[in-house]
Amino acid sequence: MCPNHTPTSRHWHLGPRTAYPRRFLQVAAHSPSRLLRHGQSGICRSCGHRIDIYPRPDQQPIALHPAELTAQSVPASCRWHLSSGIAYPHDDGSNWCRIPHAVLCPALAPHCPTSPHLNALRCQLAVRTRRLIDTGHLTPTPPAPGTPPAATGHPRPVVNMLLGRYLANGPLEHIRCVAQTRHRQRCPQPVLSPDCPAGTWRLLPTGRHPRQLPLAETLMAVYDLGFLPHPEQRRWRTQHCPAHAALTAAADLTVTTWQIFDPYRHTAHIHARLPHPTAGRRRQG
Repeated sequence: MCPNHTPTSRHWHLGPRTAYPRRFLQVAAHSPSRLLRHGQSGICRSCGHRIDIYPRPDQQPIALHPAELTAQSVPASCRWHLSSGIAYPHDDGSNWCRIPHAVLCPALAPHCPTSPHLNALRCQLAVRTRRLIDTGHLTPTPPAPGTPPAATGHPRPVVNMLLGRYLANGPLEHIRCVAQTRHRQRCPQPVLSPDCPAGTWRLLPTGRHPRQLPLAETLMAVYDLGFLPHPEQRRWRTQHCPAHAALTAAADLTVTTWQIFDPYRHTAHIHARLPHPTAGRRRQG
């Protein structure tokens, strides 16, 4: 005979039992970014500590220390604050602020003046990093030396899409989808899909900024997507694979890695020769 316990509104110690409604993660319609808060946290590969990733006003990601610090203990050049999910590089007038993880990371040299409070916090993180390394829970990745250009394309190609030029963060074959899968992980599929039309390498003028002097009349290698349909160019701009591009409600796990191409700032990525003919093309057969 099995006993049948009738659920009551109180615990065994006669305390009240409160039932909280279940809440599901969703993207707010008024949010400037389509990132879920669950997907904006990570682990630093150099020191093993937690970091919070937020987009900056220029839509580039920045890793911040997860805890807030007093504004008096942080130099003015290292103060950040959050507003509507966007990280801004200055304080908001309050007594608290956020600080980039690169300032406190034990594996990196601080790039701004530090204070005794930051030095003490940096030492605490260094002790924990050493403990993780000694126990085998962390294998720090040393900074990789300069890698030679890829055999099928430039290390960071310039892509022409949506009437603009963008600088990629790596070779075309290595650009991954930023959408979130059902297992709350980043999609492993690449943006360059063999089932979708591919772009064409062209030699186009370098161009100039409206407020800057024109450069010399030189040509540069550009991966042109301008002749593709608008939905296909938008898929590349949002950095989605074909499967997630078809889902309008798909949330992003991280921000895109595109940078607006500036011929004066990105002179090192201007190439006057076209890459290998098979770079960025679809696989045949």
